[in-house]
Parts: sequence; C-alpha cells; structure tokens
Amino acid sequence: MEADPPTPQSLVDNLVDAASRAAAAGRRDVARTHFERALHMLRPGSGSQAAMILRRVARTYLDDGNVEAGRECLLAALAAAESCDDLTQRAHTINVIAISHWQLGEFEEAVRLYSEAARLARVAGDDWLLAMVEQNLGVIANTRGEYNAALGHYSVSLSRYRSLGMENDCARVQNNLGITHAACERWPEAERMYADAYESAARCDDTWTRLMVEVNRVALRIARRDYREARVICDRVLEEASAIKDTRLLAETYKHRGIIARETDAPAEAEKHFREAFQRAMERQDLLLAAETAREQAELFLTLSRNRETLQALSLAHKLFGQIRIPHELEDVSRRMRGLERRFYDVVRQWAQSIELKDMYTLGHCERVADFACAIAHDHGFDDTKMFWFRVGALLHDVGKIVVPVEILNKPGALLPEERAIMEGHSLAGAELLANVEFPWDVLPMVRGHHERWDGRGYPDRLAGEDIPLSARILCVADVYDALTSDRPYRAGFTRDRALEIMKADAGRAFDADLLKHFIAILDGNPGLGRSRPSGAVVADFLSLDSIVEEPAPARMMS
Repeated sequence: MEADPPTPQSLVDNLVDAASRAAAAGRRDVARTHFERALHMLRPGSGSQAAMILRRVARTYLDDGNVEAGRECLLAALAAAESCDDLTQRAHTINVIAISHWQLGEFEEAVRLYSEAARLARVAGDDWLLAMVEQNLGVIANTRGEYNAALGHYSVSLSRYRSLGMENDCARVQNNLGITHAACERWPEAERMYADAYESAARCDDTWTRLMVEVNRVALRIARRDYREARVICDRVLEEASAIKDTRLLAETYKHRGIIARETDAPAEAEKHFREAFQRAMERQDLLLAAETAREQAELFLTLSRNRETLQALSLAHKLFGQIRIPHELEDVSRRMRGLERRFYDVVRQWAQSIELKDMYTLGHCERVADFACAIAHDHGFDDTKMFWFRVGALLHDVGKIVVPVEILNKPGALLPEERAIMEGHSLAGAELLANVEFPWDVLPMVRGHHERWDGRGYPDRLAGEDIPLSARILCVADVYDALTSDRPYRAGFTRDRALEIMKADAGRAFDADLLKHFIAILDGNPGLGRSRPSGAVVADFLSLDSIVEEPAPARMMS
C-alpha cells in the first residue's frame, strides 16, 4: 500500500523545522534558504505563517549583524500580520523590531516598542511573548549598568519560560543572569547560571547558544585570571565554531584567546589572535567587537614598548567607538570611550617621559609645556574635547627627538651646523613618526610646526603669520618660555621676568604677538603655573578624567 504524497502544508512545515534546526546550529545561511523555499510554497490566505517565517528570516539577519536586511524582512512580516489581523504575529514582529533598535543602541525606541509588544501580548494571552519582553528589557537594563533592575526582569522572564516548559529560552535567560552576576562579581552565582544555561542549551541541541555561553564563561575565567581553564574552553569553542563557520563566535573567541596569550607572555600568539578577531569582527560589521579588540591590541603593543603601534590601535578603537550609533544615555560605551581616552593620555605621557630621559636637562619639559599651552588654549576658547587632544599633541611635540643622538641632546657647548641640522630635524621626524596614527583631532600640525616663526624664518616649512596653524603658534609660545626658564647644557635658566622680556622683544617676529600678550596675562594671574604639580592635574582641570576606571570587555547577552 503506497503512502499518501506529502501535502504542500506538510512540506512547508518540514522546511520550517529544518530551517529552525539550522538556525539553532548557527547555520543561518542554510536556515534562510529553507525559510525562503517555505515562503514560496505557501498558499493564499497563509498570512500568519508568512509573517512568522519572515520574522524568523529577519532574526537570522540580525544575528549576522545585517540590521538593514533584517528590518526589510520585519516590515514585510508586519504587513503580512496586519493583512490577516493576527494580533499575536503583530506582537512578535514588533518585539523583533525592538531588538533591531536595541542592536543600534536606540534604547528609548526599543523600550517603547517592547511596551507595545507586551500590551498586544496581554490582549492575545501570549505568555511566551511576555517572557521574551521581560528578557529583552533585562538586556537593556544590563547594558545601562542597572543590574538590580536587570536581575528583576530576567527572574520574571525565567519563571514564565519555566512555566511554559520552554527550556531553550530558559538557556538564554540563564546566560544573561550569569553575565549580570559576573558584572557584580558574584562569581559562584555566575558560574552556576552559566552551567545551567549550558546544560539547557545542550539538551535542546542549540549549538549556537551553548557555544555563546562557553564564550561568556571564558570572559568570566579571564576576569578571575584562570587562564588555563579559559584556554581549554576557547580551543573547544574554536573547533566547533569553525565547523559551523559562525563569524561572531569565532571573533569573540579569538579576542579572548589573544587576551589569554598576552597575559601569559605569548605576545606573538596574542598578536595573531587579535588580528584574526579584528578581521572577523569587521567582516560582520560588529564595530563594538572590533573596537574592543583594537583596545586589547593596544595593551599588547604597550607591553612590548611599541609606542607608535599602541597609539595607532588606541586611535582606531576610539574611531570605531565613535562610529557606533548609540545615544548619550548608553553609559556602557560612553564609559569605555572615556576610559580609552584616559589610557590614550597615559600612553602619550609615558612615551613623552621616556623620550625626555635621553636629555638630562629637559626632564618634565613636555608636561610643563603642555600646562602652559593648555592655559593659553583654554583662554582662547577651546572646548573640552579639543582641550584633551590639544594636550596630547603638546605632550608629543618633541617625540621626534627619539632620532636625535644623545650626545647632541646633551652637548654642553654650541652645536655645530651639521649637529643643529640634526636637532632641527626633530619636528619633521616627529610628524612622520605619527603620520599613520589617526588622532581624533589633528595634533600633527603641533608636532610639525612648533618651531615655525611668525616672520617665516622658522622650520621645517618656513610658514609665516596666520599660515602657521593656531595650535602650533600656541605651542611655540609655551615651548620657548619653558626653554628660556629651564637650565640648559650651555646656560642656567632665566628668571620669569627676564624670559618674558626676551620674548616680548621678539613679538611679531618669532611669536604671534596677540598670543604672547594673552600668555603674559595668564602668568600674571597664575604665578604658580608650570611649577611642580601632580602628574595629570591639568587634564583633571579641563576634563575631570582622573576618576575614570577602564572596564574589561563585556560578555555577550542574548535577546
């Protein structure tokens, strides 16, 4: 007796099941193929199922980081749900649209849409969606650092999922509870939640969730400096993630593997892993992960005393963070950007001090010049952001002296013409050294032009008057004043009054006369400026960065 041929509806159901299994295994391209075949087989009047399939296709795109394609599918899903007046499908689609706004950091719009989805879910009696909304509200609270609120949302969500017997969804909430406990340094609770999440995902054969829980367990192990176990987990995840070709899992794991290698004195291995993580993060346009990876690379280069590459990596991280479309209330990323700037400043100051060690007579010169120059710039109306990067440029103004031999820097007598040519080459050498560092503000004119003169007889470009960038003109005044008042190999430092007399005699020739006049007024009003003070104090005056603490990279939550 022959079996009845499969009906079109049974074929659709089989394709949807196959697509769901592929998505759970991380094979989202395969899932989309099955979903799209199922869509083409739907009969007229199948608006509810079409909405469901389109929504699931959208979710695969969102998980790939392709928000634009995801939103196009969601709009189609919403139209399908509305065409058949299916309240449940409308509510579920609005929930996923809210997720897309969350991914872009548009939190207020996401919360509004979650509330609308919950309202419709209550009308439709959909407890599953109510559990999802609570989970997603917990994600937003967690990202904002509102950990108690996050724990409350997650607990309600987990209770609802358990009452519905939905173990796969329980796994994702348990993962998020683990992240929140870890953020509060409640290590045993975090370990327990991760273990529960792993077991739940494994029982459901949800490969992607299980592996992401493992990635988050690695972050926990790194935070606790258990690098041996962290490496074991990483290697296990890399093997499985490579098999399913999941770029997000691979990028996250390579980043963690790089941190482990860096912290266990394997710099070459760390550099390789960071490079792999960054490439994969950029492939999926995950700017946050790419920025975090660049930040970790910078720490590696710093340990290797590769100062220029440290600044390049920090600048890249800063640029990527700045490209993330996140509103001001997103404290997580804004804290990271400010912490990054604090680190940037520390690296620059450390590099400047290492250069000064070559010259026994100029120790502290860069800090003092930065103090003087920032006082002038502040008086000139520079805003806080410009002030920060201006100070970075002031600290780096003599970085080109790294190419000047020590015997020339410390020569007690007058320099020979060829020695003076080498010394004068330091401004151009400094600009060339920093040419590939993408500073958020243009500091290179300060480094290149701080020895230009108002009358055009300076170096290296013989610029004159207002053709000299304002930042370089300000720095010139500060630099010369500190040089005159400091001891040199060939003379003792001049008094404040004598130094200013010398400079006033050169106003309109060496200096911008208006800037010099303002500088004299600043010194008259603040006679202690430039004297010994706590390192970094001027930054605190202008930007209040001293309280910034850099945080480790976050684990990944699930919505």
